[in-house]
Amino acid sequence: MAGSVAAGLSSRRLWAAPAKGGYVLVATTDRERILAAANRYLDEKPVTVTASRSDRSPGGPHDFYSEGDYWWPDPKNPGGPYIRRDGFSNPANFNAHREAMIRLSLIVPALTAAWLLTRQKKYSNHAARHLQAWFADRETRMNPNLQYAQAIFGVNNGRGIGIIDTLQLVEVARAATLLESGSTLRAGGEIRRWFSDYLEWMRTSKNGQEERDADNNHGTCWVLQAGEFARFAGNTEVMQWCRDRFRGTLVPHQIAPDGSLPLELARTKPYSYSLFDMDVLCGLAQSISTPQDDLWSFSTPDGRGLKKMMEFMVPFIDDKTKWPYPHDVEHWEDFPARNPALLFSGLAYDKPDYISVWKRLNADPTVPEVIRNFPIRQPLLWVS
Repeated sequence: MAGSVAAGLSSRRLWAAPAKGGYVLVATTDRERILAAANRYLDEKPVTVTASRSDRSPGGPHDFYSEGDYWWPDPKNPGGPYIRRDGFSNPANFNAHREAMIRLSLIVPALTAAWLLTRQKKYSNHAARHLQAWFADRETRMNPNLQYAQAIFGVNNGRGIGIIDTLQLVEVARAATLLESGSTLRAGGEIRRWFSDYLEWMRTSKNGQEERDADNNHGTCWVLQAGEFARFAGNTEVMQWCRDRFRGTLVPHQIAPDGSLPLELARTKPYSYSLFDMDVLCGLAQSISTPQDDLWSFSTPDGRGLKKMMEFMVPFIDDKTKWPYPHDVEHWEDFPARNPALLFSGLAYDKPDYISVWKRLNADPTVPEVIRNFPIRQPLLWVS
């Protein structure tokens, strides 16, 4: 990394597992796609939660609102509470705020990656413009909570499970850390304060604590968010809590001794959910590992750990026809995409074959279901 960025990372240092040329590898592999995306995004204006509102939202114009994916009208009780159809997304549910946040999560990391490659301020300045609109400007900012996320019509106004929606902000926070460290982020203090306030809400609210204690990928996503938001906010205590949670809860409860992810295999989309949880677990290790506390090397006495998980998963990514479990009820044909877990674990464990599989997969999926389950899209930010 160039000196201007590296010198500014002392308080919120980004550390990756031994990269073995990881930055050069990703910069070389991704340069064309990064610059192509960033140049498109230079023409995109910020769109925040204030741009749209659902009549069903109990919140105000600055409150994020979404509705549970798998909840549908009850044919036996029209107008009554919705009922659940696991794995089948209801296209009539309000989704505009999630789409706006996903849009932000595509734009800011790509612009930041382009700035890392070129040091051209047109990229960092435009990324900063989007960040300021979402997290600092009084007229357009989002309130730092998810009180009304993944609501269910006729049942509740929001759930802890909805906190998974801000998984899309993990790479945004990563980008903001790099931009601020490079002294290119306007309103950096206000933006950092937003993430600090949101992290506190995640930790203290009823919804936040319910999601923190979830057993499956929702619990993993909470920890990845908390760890990365804590880094940007400079909260080393929370980062350490996340490392302890990884070792004491996530790995023992989610990874089986054979490396499989039983809680995800039990779902109606076992393949994509396994890929998703794999990416989040590896993203967590890439996010908060330190030279003294390397989560990549952790395993339980009976062998559960990221290394075993990747040994289990990689053959089914390399050749999906080998998958011995039921097919997903939706989007079976759309996965896998270019899972960052392949790159991160390939670097951590010196596995060139993992990186070869990563290179040949689609880095820019266009199916919305894949995009929203693929929150780490600019690995250059994670090996810097």
